[in-house]
Amino acid sequence: MMRFVVLTSLLAASTATARDIPQNVKDLYNSIRNQGSCKNQLKGGFYSQEGDSKNFGYCGDHLSDYKIMYLQGKNGQLVNMDIDCDGDLSGGDGSCDNSGDTQPQTTFQETVAGYNKGIKDLNAYVHSYVVLGNDGSKNGYIEFKPEQYGVEPLSIVAVVCGNKMFYGVWGDTNGDDGPPLVGEVSDSLGRACYGSAVDGDTAHDENDVLYIAFTGSDAVPGAGGAKWNAKSFPDFEASLGSIGDKLVQRITGSGSGGTPGDPPASDCSWKGHCLGDKCSSNDDCDGELVCKSKKCADA
Repeated sequence: MMRFVVLTSLLAASTATARDIPQNVKDLYNSIRNQGSCKNQLKGGFYSQEGDSKNFGYCGDHLSDYKIMYLQGKNGQLVNMDIDCDGDLSGGDGSCDNSGDTQPQTTFQETVAGYNKGIKDLNAYVHSYVVLGNDGSKNGYIEFKPEQYGVEPLSIVAVVCGNKMFYGVWGDTNGDDGPPLVGEVSDSLGRACYGSAVDGDTAHDENDVLYIAFTGSDAVPGAGGAKWNAKSFPDFEASLGSIGDKLVQRITGSGSGGTPGDPPASDCSWKGHCLGDKCSSNDDCDGELVCKSKKCADA
C-alpha cells in the first residue's frame, strides 16, 4: 500500500517555491517506509527528538547502488524536523529569537568564508542547510562522521517534507550538549516545509521526513556551484537545482509507483538490460546506458 500521502493538517502556507517530488524519489520514500527498518545501519542509537526512543540512525541500504545515505527509524518511521538557528542570523524576521540552543557559527564556517562570496557563514534565515553528523567528544556520547561514508561537507542533501522536496547542503553538525539527535535543518528550510508551524523553538514532530545525503565530490557545489551570497531562501535553494537534479537521477525508479531499482519501461527497449538491471560490461546495457558497479546506469 502506498504510504506517501498529503499531510494537509500539518501544512502551513509557505512563501518559498517548493519542488514537486520526482516519481523515483516517491518510490524510494515508499520503499523505505514499507520496509520498516534499515538493513545496513551505519550508526544507530539516536533520538529523533528529546524524550523519544533511541530507535533512529543513519542508513546505508542504498550506499553502494544509489550512492546515498539517509536517516531512518524503526517500524516504518523516518525522522522528524527540528529547527537549527546556528550561524549568521542577520536580516531575519526573529523566528530564531526564541531558540534556546544557538551557536555563533556553523561547522563549516571557514569553508563558506573561504569561498569569498561576501559572506562569513551560513545564514539560518537564507541558506537551506541540513544538520548531519554527531560530535562524540564527551565520554559516552555517540559519534558519527558522514565523511567516513563519502558524504562531503557542504554537499547536496534532498529533503522530502510535507509532500514537497527541497535541496539543501550539509552545513552543520549536532553538538554533544544534549541527547544525540538526528533530523534538523535551518530555520529557512524548516519554514519552507511547514510554514509558521515551526520556528526556533517549535519542531515538526512527526517522523515522516526523508533526508537524502549524496556521496562523492560531484555532490559538492563548491564556490561556483551555488549562490552563496543569495539574499533569500528561494534564491539560494533554486541555485542548487541543476546539481541536485542530476544527483536525484541516481535513484532509479519505475516511475509508476513500483520499488526503486525497477527500470523505466518507456526508456528501454531491451528487457532485462535496462536502467538498474545487472550487467558485466557496457554491451549488456540498452542504448546509451553503461555498466557501472555491475548495474546499467546513465552515462
